[in-house]
Order: sequence, then C-alpha cells, then structure tokens
Amino acid sequence: MTGESIEPTDFDAGDRDAREVASEVADDPERFLALMPHYYRGEVSIMKSLLDRMDLTVDWAIAVLVALLALSLESADRPPHFLLVGMGAMTMFLLFDVRRYRTFDATRARVRMIEENLFANAFDPRGAERTEWRAEISDDLRVPTLKVTTREAVARRLRRVYLPLLAVLLAAWTYRITVFVPGEAWTETAAVPGIPGIAVTVGVALYYAALLTIAYWPKRREAMGEFHGEQPGEWKG
Repeated sequence: MTGESIEPTDFDAGDRDAREVASEVADDPERFLALMPHYYRGEVSIMKSLLDRMDLTVDWAIAVLVALLALSLESADRPPHFLLVGMGAMTMFLLFDVRRYRTFDATRARVRMIEENLFANAFDPRGAERTEWRAEISDDLRVPTLKVTTREAVARRLRRVYLPLLAVLLAAWTYRITVFVPGEAWTETAAVPGIPGIAVTVGVALYYAALLTIAYWPKRREAMGEFHGEQPGEWKG
C-alpha cells in the first residue's frame, strides 16, 4: 500500500512566536475583522445555550407549581401544606436560576460590547462607545468575572418570573385556608403539625414582605440590558 508521506509542519507549539501568533492579529485590521465574526457567533451560541437553561428552569418551576395546585385543591381532605412546599420549591428554583442568569449576563455583556463598539460603528462610524473596549474584552476573557451582583440578579428574576408564580401560590393558599373549607376556622386550616396557624400565616407574610423588598428596593442597575428604553415609530418603514 502506497501513499504520500505527511511532512511535519514548522509550527512548534512550544515556540514563543507560535504561542504569540494571535497577537499579530491585533495589529492587522483585516485579519482582526475576519476573526471577529467567528468569535461573535461563538459568544452568541454560548448565550443562547445559557438562555435555554434558564428557560428550562422556569419550565420546571411552572410544572411543579401546576402539580402542587392540582394536588392541594383536589379535595378538602388534602392539607394546604403542599402550597407551602411549593413556596419553598419556587425559592430553590429561583436560586438555581440566579446563578444561570449571572453567567448569562456576563456573556451577554461581552456580546453587547462587540455590538455597540464594532458593529454599530461599522454601520454608522460615530466612534466607539468605549475607547478601551478591546482591552476590556481581553481582560474578561483572561479572567472572566460576573457583572451583576447576586442581589440584583435575585431582584430581576423575581420581578420578571418568580413573583408572579409565588403570587399564584399565595392566592391559592389564601383561598385554600379560607373559602375552600367553609366549616373550619382559617387558623386551624393554616396550621401545620406542631405550628399554629397564626404563626404559619405570620411566617408567610414575612416571607413575601422580604421578597417584595428585595425585588423593588431602589438600587443602581448593574446588569447589561439588551434594550435602553422605547422608541415607538415606523422604524422599519
């Protein structure tokens, strides 16, 4: 069996010039612009994957919510404790979601950095929004950092997703301990083994008060948003 021999290349991964080959791209506008679309597509793909994971978390949260509502409201013999379990489950989903959101936001920040400083300037050359945008992306690729605090991430995910789900649970729990069992005092219905109904109600009230405080307490925004306000009009016209 015959075939052509494969000649070894001159590329030496251990050579300093070989290791620094990418630095040549930085000073060559043509090669740099050829590289950027590939990098941009890669970041967008990562961002989409993270967004899909966040959506999956929300889907599971909704599925658990529906199951617990059906279980708790099936009959008067079912205790309302399932709805309290649901509140705890929503909190766990929120914590999982927050970590994914912070990772998503870090990737989205790099994507927006490219869009506003490279692509926007290519369409209308008014100058880059950030003069050091390339250095900022480079630093973040070398030492990736999260761009939004846990507190802000919790607040944003609460307002956008989890407060409505928790509000449904609260409404169902209130209905379950009052109207659903008319022949029983609500304090008795709300009670759980070893804890009186008044204490349970106070605990639920404090829990929701804490959530509302976290969600709406005024604070400077740190997340890199996709949109900045609204501009109605015939933009496509």
